[in-house]
Parts: sequence; C-alpha cells; structure tokens
Amino acid sequence: MKVHHQLAIEAPPRIIYKALTDPELIGEWWDRQTVQHTPNGVILEHDPGPEHGVVQMRVVVDVRDQWVEWECISRHPPSSPASAWTGTHFIFEITEAETPATRVLRAYPGFDSTRLCTLNFFQTDYDERSEFLGFNNFAWAHVLQQLKRFCEE
Repeated sequence: MKVHHQLAIEAPPRIIYKALTDPELIGEWWDRQTVQHTPNGVILEHDPGPEHGVVQMRVVVDVRDQWVEWECISRHPPSSPASAWTGTHFIFEITEAETPATRVLRAYPGFDSTRLCTLNFFQTDYDERSEFLGFNNFAWAHVLQQLKRFCEE
C-alpha cells in the first residue's frame, strides 16, 4: 500500500529541495537530524524518544530540485508507530507542473503566485494491516504542513 499526500507550496523547487536535504533544515520542520556517512550511503537519524528508538533513514535517491527518497532501515518496538516504517520508502516529488493541488489553490479569488510548486509525498510498501496506519497518515499530514509553512516563510 502507498500513503500519498499532495501539497501546493508557494516556494520555488530549490527551497523545497533544500528543506528536504539539509539535515539542519529538516530539523526545522520535523525533528533534529544527525548524519552518518557510511559505505551504504548517507543515513539521517533522529530520536523521537526511548519508547520508539532511533529512526534511521537511508538516502536512496537525491535528484536536485525534483526528487528525494529515503528508506527506513531502523527497527522499532511493536508498540511504536515507527515499527510500521521499517522497509518503507519515503518519496518527496517536487514539480512545477499543474496538479489538482495547484488548480484548487489558483481557483481562490485573489490568489496570485508565480512560485507555486507541488510536493507529492509517498510512503510506499506500507502494510495496510498495521494498527498505526491511521495515526501515521495523520502524523505525516501534520509534518508536511510544517514543511509547507517552513518553505513559505
């Protein structure tokens, strides 16, 4: 199963891309990150608390201003919502193409922005039987709203 969120963001692709790839900036909209450079690539880590364990994301795709993809490589206690993340991929697709999100925003009276992009977020390979599906989907909506606000500031 694939979780999908689509956001219209009033910012150029380079701003959104930088917010997704600079560990310090990720900490501004999600959680403070540390970085490890390993033979298997770059690993982003954050620690949401002892009941969850350290979340590790391996950067698997990084296409400037277009596409960022992480794979969750950490394991978590079954009581943690992060336990449903292991092996899933987090895809951030940035586009300036017309999408349902941009059409809706542009339809508002008085809306005028030449810097409108769409961010498509996907979490792939999610087990739809997970008891955390609803919670994680809602949590991503909240985190992505924070990303949108950060990019638009």
